[in-house]
Amino acid sequence: MIVMPSNQSGAYFGWLAGSYPGRMGWLLSPDGWRAPHHWLGYALDNGAYQSFVNEELWNEDAFVGMLETAQQTFAPQWVLVPDVVADRDATLALWKQWRPALRDYGWPLAFAVQDGMTQADVPIDADVIFVGGSTEWKWRTVWQWCQDNPRVHVGRVNGYDGLWGCHDAGAESCDGTGWFRGDQEQLAGLERYLAESTNGGRRQSRLCA
Repeated sequence: MIVMPSNQSGAYFGWLAGSYPGRMGWLLSPDGWRAPHHWLGYALDNGAYQSFVNEELWNEDAFVGMLETAQQTFAPQWVLVPDVVADRDATLALWKQWRPALRDYGWPLAFAVQDGMTQADVPIDADVIFVGGSTEWKWRTVWQWCQDNPRVHVGRVNGYDGLWGCHDAGAESCDGTGWFRGDQEQLAGLERYLAESTNGGRRQSRLCA
């Protein structure tokens, strides 16, 4: 599984990416663009969750600007189609609105599943499932999403047990913001997960965070 710390470019992140080839990546958002490296895979967030947390209006212009900038470099692994956190109907409406224009970029499109959704809600042409929604719903449903879809990304994973929960479920990737923000316990959990999962080790319990 690939771990994609959000908008992270510090030296220690680079060291981990070099130590565990193919296991680290970038999730870049409209307010955190960094020129990607060919040796590091990346994906494009839409910034909706940050706007939700900050109680701000979503910045459509910033999102489109990021897409245009990314088009000048190499292709991302996917782009997250605009969504509304924990709102099924609004997310489905935004998919219909944005899908045609985003398809023109030629990149895989990720669909954010939200509280109350089932596999029947997933658009037939979605390339990646992005498990969003509320924290409780996400962990309750992640195994089913991974069972029903070949490519699954899990949002907001910031703990050791959560990493293993996604790994065991079969997720392709996950993201988080807490790994490099000064919490040494969180960072140690990421290091431990990378070492164990790369070398065939296993964790002690199956909890999610």
